[in-house]
Amino acid sequence: MDSPTPPRLRVRAETGSDALVAFTYPPAGRGPAAVDCALLDGAPVEAWCAGDGHYAVRIVEVAEADGDIERAAAEAYRQLLAQVRPSAQPYLLRIWNYFADINAGEGDQERYRRFCVGRASAVDAMFNEVPPAATAIGADGGPGRLQVVALCSKAPAIALENPRQTPAWRYPREHGPVSPGFSRGAVLDADTATPRLMASGTASIVGHVSQHVGDFAAQLRESLDNLATLLEQGHQATGRRFPLGGCEALRVYLRHPADLATAQAILATSGIDTTRISYLRGDICRRELDVELEGVFAAS
Repeated sequence: MDSPTPPRLRVRAETGSDALVAFTYPPAGRGPAAVDCALLDGAPVEAWCAGDGHYAVRIVEVAEADGDIERAAAEAYRQLLAQVRPSAQPYLLRIWNYFADINAGEGDQERYRRFCVGRASAVDAMFNEVPPAATAIGADGGPGRLQVVALCSKAPAIALENPRQTPAWRYPREHGPVSPGFSRGAVLDADTATPRLMASGTASIVGHVSQHVGDFAAQLRESLDNLATLLEQGHQATGRRFPLGGCEALRVYLRHPADLATAQAILATSGIDTTRISYLRGDICRRELDVELEGVFAAS
């Protein structure tokens, strides 16, 4: 009998010789992918591992000049594309963006909106058709560093959207002068026996409208509903099921650490293995929202 196809990419809680990148968080955070979001509970390390050269991780950090996140975003994405496009792994599949004070500024001057403008000015047509899965989170500390971590591949992923939500790249003008450049998720290795679904930052949004403002528990449940819908879209796209129980890693970003106990109680009944969950202190890109989820799910 033939042996099962080994996974091209897997996620685990400890580093190894085949680790592409290890995400770590304060107070234990060290290394190039140390994220400035304090670990409130859960595993301190999330290691992404692949040994056959199909995947690569690129990390770009740019210092903000006088708090100009727009300029920093443009420079970071120019550097990222200059590294990725000529490489053996030219496809951007999944991106994480971290910078401080994401909600500072009013209206179109909000730092997240300026970040979106800067990113849009630097990316190419290949990036936009369709945008990679992504997360943007407000890290701790003051303005000064934009950190961009990108998972790249030799082959494109299957981009996913959520029918409960307007595609972010089609948001109306009220959300900023440039729509955010990301898809809701991506399926990797769909041509193998071990596909994985990567969910972008997922929050309490239906259509393009924030839901349950001021009610943390309802926001988290709405986010889980969006996550479940995205996993079903992965099934529709590939014929494979991606159950909540197949979660390899889930990051839960909390604006307010006081919401940790509520989040833990709700997620304990979700079907997700609680040992796979990391709770991090982070600001959500919409100031009225208090929680965001992202995760990796193996097919059953």
